[in-house]
Amino acid sequence: MSRLTVPKTYKLYIGGKFPRSESGRTYEVVSASGDFLANAAKASRKDARDAVVAARAAVGGWAGATAYNRGQVIYRIAELLEGRRAQFVDEIVSTEDVTAVEAGAQVDLAIDVWVWYAGWADKYAQVAGNANPVSGPYFNISVPEPTGVVASVAPQGVASGSLLGLVSVIAPAILTGNTIVAVADERAPLSAISLSEVLATSDVPGGVVNILTGSPAEIMPWLASHADVNALDLSGAGGIVGPKDETWVDLQLAAAETLKRVVVPVVGIPSPSLARITAFVETKTVWHTKSMM
Repeated sequence: MSRLTVPKTYKLYIGGKFPRSESGRTYEVVSASGDFLANAAKASRKDARDAVVAARAAVGGWAGATAYNRGQVIYRIAELLEGRRAQFVDEIVSTEDVTAVEAGAQVDLAIDVWVWYAGWADKYAQVAGNANPVSGPYFNISVPEPTGVVASVAPQGVASGSLLGLVSVIAPAILTGNTIVAVADERAPLSAISLSEVLATSDVPGGVVNILTGSPAEIMPWLASHADVNALDLSGAGGIVGPKDETWVDLQLAAAETLKRVVVPVVGIPSPSLARITAFVETKTVWHTKSMM
């Protein structure tokens, strides 16, 4: 008996669940040659707000987890991504007009990025924090703490970068205890939603990572001005132009209204670095009296 195939529905990832856009909008994802591949959800302002609510609710539990535990969770993501490597290769080949070898290299790099950041989870505090010399019978210690909710836009239209670019903005943000709302590559979002399936079946608590698909030019202004977003990662916003010719500079200005931390756009894909780990942490300094015994 013949049967119909069940085409995959590419939805948003908010609060550990897979809702359609509240607006009901979708857009066509096509291959490099223009062939139809899938319909992806086109996130709206309301979806962005829902994602921020989910991210805010998850901050306490994720920031309160031990650094060792966060490192283990992030390493688990790499393990699951490795197990679904063939699926990601197929999706990247279909959307980015690259060979299977090039797609495989991108997936391998994405896995390596997760592993690299997982290794820093219980070590970055020793580098970013310190014991300060003071005059008096006190200990003075500075320690890094998470900023809170980070809104990020993944690199857009970068060759061999739809998965790697998204991973490169998510991993350093959540490593330190932040939660994130990330906007995926608009033209090649398939691997982003498949990544969210990996996250949903890993040990990452719902709401820690929220992934939106659609137009960054439409979504990012709302996230940049949202009062409950603490930081803005514009790594992939360099080429964004809004309906009124807004650029990433306008996003930065909107973020300034609520005193957000801002990472400016980069060319290509952000490389793993300690600077990206510490970009969204705040330093807390505490004093403690030395024992007089």
